[in-house]
Amino acid sequence: MSKPFEVENKLPNIIGAGTKIVGDIDTNGDLRVDGIIEGNIVSKGKLVLGQGGNIKGTIKCSNAEISGTFDGKVEVSELLSLRNTAVFKGEMTIGKLSIEPGATFNGSCNMAEKNKTAATADSAKK
Repeated sequence: MSKPFEVENKLPNIIGAGTKIVGDIDTNGDLRVDGIIEGNIVSKGKLVLGQGGNIKGTIKCSNAEISGTFDGKVEVSELLSLRNTAVFKGEMTIGKLSIEPGATFNGSCNMAEKNKTAATADSAKK
């Protein structure tokens, strides 16, 4: 049985200022948003929300950097960075979090417990 073909995208996808997308985005590469997205985003790479960008919906990615406005739910397996111009409203589930002074954060944060799971497994072996 053959494995499904997945194109590995080395170039970032860019949603420019003045562009509005209503719908879902699924990408294997990085994504930069300077426009407006209303919908769900799934990225195997890094998502960058520029200072003038706006996302309303759900994001699932490995890393994210937010400088614009976000309203919704985020699941970032590694690092989420909120820059000083970021306005975040919603829920986040993250591996690591960085918030610069000046960023606005209103919502809830749940940090993944990767290390706790590993420690529990080590304890069970002893």
